[in-house]
Amino acid sequence: MQFGFLLEQVVNGLVLGGYYLLIALGLSLIFSVGGIVNLAHGAFYALGAYISVEITKYLGFGSAVVLSPIAVALLGILFERFILRRFYDADPILSLLVTFALAMVTEQTIRIIWGAPPISAAIPQSFRGSVFLGDFLFSRYRLLILAVVAMVLLGVWLLLHKTSFGRVVRAGIQRPDMVAALGIRLQPYMTAIVMLGVGMAALGGAFFAPITIVHPAMGAEIITVAFVVVVIGGLGSFWGVVISALLVGVVRGITIHFAPAAGEASIYVLMFLVLMLRPRGLLGERIEKFE
Repeated sequence: MQFGFLLEQVVNGLVLGGYYLLIALGLSLIFSVGGIVNLAHGAFYALGAYISVEITKYLGFGSAVVLSPIAVALLGILFERFILRRFYDADPILSLLVTFALAMVTEQTIRIIWGAPPISAAIPQSFRGSVFLGDFLFSRYRLLILAVVAMVLLGVWLLLHKTSFGRVVRAGIQRPDMVAALGIRLQPYMTAIVMLGVGMAALGGAFFAPITIVHPAMGAEIITVAFVVVVIGGLGSFWGVVISALLVGVVRGITIHFAPAAGEASIYVLMFLVLMLRPRGLLGERIEKFE
């Protein structure tokens, strides 16, 4: 009985980790390729949640989780073209300040459009309830989220490791000077990476809107945890971020159940311990700034 209970908490932690992964992976890719510390990443997550809630009212949940990330990814084109592109060669502190300002502007814009109070989103009727897997009881909707996260993760891995696009991106992370010497411009690839990154954040917002609180400051709340995940995993490491997100989710999920007051602190204790043993993070690599 105790083992089954612990397994259920681990699965809940993996769902939480998948939530972090959708946000942190895009954040890591944008930093790795462009050298941009994107503090506005959480704002795209919040926009994904709010847009999803609106689309659900008219077209249903299925359409919302498809159209919301696409809409936010299109906003990502404008974000990269008119904001990020100006700071690739600038002092990193400038991009940090600008994206922080954009995050604040987005949060206030959400308040103007949707209001300050939280809004509600319901789990789709077909995914309500629980299922038994042997002697264990799991939420249908949380299992759906795990399946979606797994498919997204597989898709991103295939894109980065089995396509010419991915080869250029990975080369750009490690040796941007060599990519430039071959006559390949990284800016078009950076646009695609930003679209992918903010689109995944919006997907996270769309799927987690029914099981979390949708409110204007939700982007600011998640960005800190996303950075913790990236730091623990290691900058420039795909699998480092994956392992870190799942580890943080499981540790926080189990801690919240047994000691609710220590849930938030547990992820920072984990980061401290990892960095004490391995300052670059679990699978961190040396990377060079995007040129």
